[in-house]
Amino acid sequence: MRRRKAKKITILPDPRFNEVLVTKFVNNLMLDGKKTLAFKIFYDAIDIIETKIEETSGLDVFKKGLDNVTPSVEVRSRRVGGATFQIPTPVREERKQSLAMKWMIGYSRKRNEKTMASRLAAELIAASKEEGAAYKKKEDTLRMAEANKAFSHFRF
Repeated sequence: MRRRKAKKITILPDPRFNEVLVTKFVNNLMLDGKKTLAFKIFYDAIDIIETKIEETSGLDVFKKGLDNVTPSVEVRSRRVGGATFQIPTPVREERKQSLAMKWMIGYSRKRNEKTMASRLAAELIAASKEEGAAYKKKEDTLRMAEANKAFSHFRF
């Protein structure tokens, strides 16, 4: 490679749970640089989860939901001899986490609940039960990779 590799930015853990994962999620949730508002939305969602599900903590439901939505393979387009093939490739660890967070936030924004915190809470609960739109997206991605397994020898 011609250019040097970019330095990794260290992300500080969040104040309430002392988790780096939560800060990464909040950074994805944030719009227009309003981080305090994003933290408030996330913490309110965790509180809503804890009132709805008494037996487990809200953070555990969040981690389980994110785990259930995390993809293992994805399809990438590759042009071979004039034809475009969908080639299944394994996903890097950082990208797995990033995709799961983006899907979770994107589909929670599209839900019909009144506040963003309640939308996020509902999507997290659904994902922890292996249902909901974000989980369906993961399943569709897996199914697409499974269907195009024959083209995996084109992998770059």
